[in-house]
Amino acid sequence: MSTAPTPGISPEFAAAYREIMCEGLQNEFETTKKVLAAVPDAKRDYRPDPKARNAWELAWHIASEDVLFLEQITEGKFVLPDPRYDKEKPNTVAELVAWYDKNFQRVLKRVRAMSPAQLATPINFVGMFNFPGVFYLAFMNNHSIHHRGQLATYLRPMGAKVPSIYGGSADEPFQMPATA
Repeated sequence: MSTAPTPGISPEFAAAYREIMCEGLQNEFETTKKVLAAVPDAKRDYRPDPKARNAWELAWHIASEDVLFLEQITEGKFVLPDPRYDKEKPNTVAELVAWYDKNFQRVLKRVRAMSPAQLATPINFVGMFNFPGVFYLAFMNNHSIHHRGQLATYLRPMGAKVPSIYGGSADEPFQMPATA
């Protein structure tokens, strides 16, 4: 399988793009934690269709892949599948949210510590892409948001409340900030 051509970027662009993406990732992370925390432990086996992942599988996929993706960006290589976190799989939703909080922050800090040259260096993504490492931050963000949306649609049928994601929900209405 051939890889796509590698777009060239300057290290300065890579560093600026990283800062923009990391701010966005931090915001998305906070929203993702709310969705993960809304999964009821007693109903985590819920799946809307026999072909779908159950809520627990999907929640772990989101948390572990977010962390793993960032980790692999900092390592300059992608290995799929990478089972390094399988043995750390939490047992409860609260443990999952705590695991995600600790490990996401740890690897985001590592991304922020990468040199501009490292960020601009292409990384082969299993023969499909060969982009500068910093570009995979957007890829990871899209992957996370996609699966978070899936999990959010499970919540109400599970009897859980749907948190605010990009505005209010029926369970957490949008509140206008107080003006000064």
